[in-house]
Amino acid sequence: MPSPLSSPSPLSSPSSPPASAIQRAGLETGPVRRPREVTSGAGPSGAAARLFLPLIALCTAVTAANIYLAAPLLPLIAHDMGSTPSGVAWLASVAQLGYAAGLLFFAPLGDSVNRRRLVAVLSLVATAALLAAAVSAGTGALAGAVLVASAATVVPQLLVPLVAERAPADRRARHVAAVIAGLFTGVVAARVAGGLAGQAFGWRAVFVGAAVLTAVLGLATAYILPVERRPRRGPLFAGLVAIPGVVRRSPDLWRACVRQAGMYGAWSALWTSLALLLAGDEGYGLTTAAAGLFGLFGLAASVVAPLAGGLVDRFGAAKVVRSAYALAALSVPLFWLGGQAMAALCAAAVLVHAALVASHVANQTLALTTTSAPATANTAYVVAGFAGGALASALAGPAFAHWGWGGVCAVAGAWLVLGWTATAVRPAR
Repeated sequence: MPSPLSSPSPLSSPSSPPASAIQRAGLETGPVRRPREVTSGAGPSGAAARLFLPLIALCTAVTAANIYLAAPLLPLIAHDMGSTPSGVAWLASVAQLGYAAGLLFFAPLGDSVNRRRLVAVLSLVATAALLAAAVSAGTGALAGAVLVASAATVVPQLLVPLVAERAPADRRARHVAAVIAGLFTGVVAARVAGGLAGQAFGWRAVFVGAAVLTAVLGLATAYILPVERRPRRGPLFAGLVAIPGVVRRSPDLWRACVRQAGMYGAWSALWTSLALLLAGDEGYGLTTAAAGLFGLFGLAASVVAPLAGGLVDRFGAAKVVRSAYALAALSVPLFWLGGQAMAALCAAAVLVHAALVASHVANQTLALTTTSAPATANTAYVVAGFAGGALASALAGPAFAHWGWGGVCAVAGAWLVLGWTATAVRPAR
C-alpha cells in the first residue's frame, strides 16, 4: 500500500478541523459536522491499527470482484445454459443494479448503526448468495443469486466514510484513493483471475472461491473495526429518506453524482461488453482465459489512484475531474478503432481506467466532505454511479447485438456527453 506523503490540501489544513477547513474552502453546503453521540471502545491498536487501511482496501478488492464476477465468465455461462454470450450479457447489469440497491438501503446505515455488526451480517449474506449462484440451474436463479450477493456486498462503502474521518486532514484524498485502488484491483482480479479460473475449473468454481474470500475478509474486517454503540434516532432507514434533500442542498454533491454516473456508465458499457468482442467469433475469437488476461490493463487504475489522490489534495477536485473527462473522451474513438486493431484497444483500456479512477477519487472525496452526513452523501454518490453504469451496461448488450462493437462505443460516448453537459449547464451556488 503506498505511503501517503504530506502535502497541502485545498479542503483542509493540518492545523484546523476538517469541517472548518471545508467551510472556509466554500465546499460545506450543510451545517458544520458536530461529533456524533457515539460510545466507542478503544479503536484498533498495534497490529490491528497497522492493518486497518490495508485490510479495508483488500476487502474492497474482493467486493468489486464479486460485482464483476459474471462479466468475464459470460461465454462459459452461456455455453452451460444453452444460450449465447450476448443473450446472457444482462447478468452484468443485474449485478450492478443489485449493488446500487444495496447501497441505497444499507450504506446510509453507516451514520447510525454499529458498523461492526452490519459488516459481519452482510458478509455472511453475500457468502450464502454466492454459493447459491454456484449451484444455480438456470439464468433466472443465477440472476437472483447475483442480485442478492451484489446487494449485500456493500461493505467497503460503509467503511469509506470511516476511512475519510480517520485520515489526517492533509491526506484525506490519498487515504480514500488507497481504498479505491483496492476496488479497481478487484475489478482486474475479477476479469483476469476469474477468466483463468473459469477456463480451468468452470464458472461455478469461481463463485465458490469468491464466497470463501468474502466470508474470510468480511469477518476479519468486522473484527478490527472500532466498537461503536450509537443511539439511533428516528426510523432505521431515515438516511435513505434523507438522500434527496442532502443532494438538493449540495450542488457540489449533485455535480459529483451526475459526472461520475456519466464516467462510470461509459466505462461500464465498454468493460462489461469487452468479453463479447474478445471471445466472440465476430471479434478476436480468444479463449475465455486469454480474454481475461486483457484485464491486466486495468491495473492502470490501481497505479493512478494514489497519484490522483495527491493531485486532488494539491489542486482540488474540479481540475482532476475535467482532466479525467478529457482522457475518457480520447479513449472512446480508440476503443472503436480497437474493434479492428488490438494495439488501439490496449491503449484505450489504459486511458479509460486512468480516467475513471481519477474522476472517482476526486468526486468521492468531494462527496465525503461537502455535507454534514458523509455516509448518506456517499450513498447518493455511489448509487448514482452504479445506476449509471447498470443502465449503460443494459444498453450495451443490445447495442452489440444490433450494431456490433461500434454500437457499444456509441453508448459510451453518449454517457460521457450526458454526464458532462448535464452538470455544465447548472450554475454552482
